[in-house]
Amino acid sequence: MLRLRLLTWDVKETLLRLRQPPGLSYAAEARAHGVRVEPEVLNRAFQEVYRDQSRLFPNYGQGRGLSSQQWWLDVVTQTFRRAGVREERILTPVAEKLYRDFCSARNWEELPGARETLRLCSQRGFRMGVVSNFDNRLENILTQCHLRQHFEFVLTSEAVGFAKPDRRIFERALRLGGVSPEQAAHIGDDYSRDYRAARAVGMHSFLLRAPGQGEEPEVPPEHILPTLGHLLALIEKG
Repeated sequence: MLRLRLLTWDVKETLLRLRQPPGLSYAAEARAHGVRVEPEVLNRAFQEVYRDQSRLFPNYGQGRGLSSQQWWLDVVTQTFRRAGVREERILTPVAEKLYRDFCSARNWEELPGARETLRLCSQRGFRMGVVSNFDNRLENILTQCHLRQHFEFVLTSEAVGFAKPDRRIFERALRLGGVSPEQAAHIGDDYSRDYRAARAVGMHSFLLRAPGQGEEPEVPPEHILPTLGHLLALIEKG
C-alpha cells in the first residue's frame, strides 16, 4: 500500500466537465440577443481562437498585462467574429454574460464517481488540494458544484503564475500540504501536464483514461484509472 498523505487533483475533465460544448452555450446566448449562428460553426471557431490565444498569451495573459477576465472576453468576441457574426453591438454584452455563466454550476457537471470518490478519500484521512490550469473562477465553480469543502487549498495557474507542466505549481502544492513528494499523488486526465509532470517532481500519479481513449506506452496499467471509482483500490494495491 502506498504511504500517501496528500492527494492533488486536476479539475477539468477529471472532476468536472462542461455540460455541453461551448458552441451550444454561445449560440443560445447569441439567440437571446437576436442573432442566429450555428453551434457547430461556433465550436470550430472557439477551438481555433482558444488555441491561438493560449499560444499568444499563455496562462490567461500572465505577465502580458491581461486579466483572465479580459483574456476570456477576447476569446468570446473573437470566436463570434470568426464565426461570421457582424453585429458588433452584441459582442461585449454576450461575452460578459457568458463569462459570468461559466462561473456557475449551470455549465458544469461532475464526472461519474467524483463526489463519492472525494468523500471516501476524505474519510480515509487523505489531505487534498487542487492543482489546475484554470483561472480564478475555479474556487467559485467548485463551491457551486459542492466540491470545494473537500480541499485544503485550490491552486490555479492564474493565481500561482505557473501552469502545468511547470514543476513549480506542484512544488507549491507540496509546500502547502507539508509533505515530501513521495507522500503525495496527483490525479488528472492529461498525460504530459498531469501524469508525467507530477512524476517529474517525485510524486506518484494516476492517469484518468477511459478504455479506448488511447494509450500512453509509458504508463503502467496500475497507474491508469478507467474511472475515478478505481482510485482507492489502486492506492491500496500500490
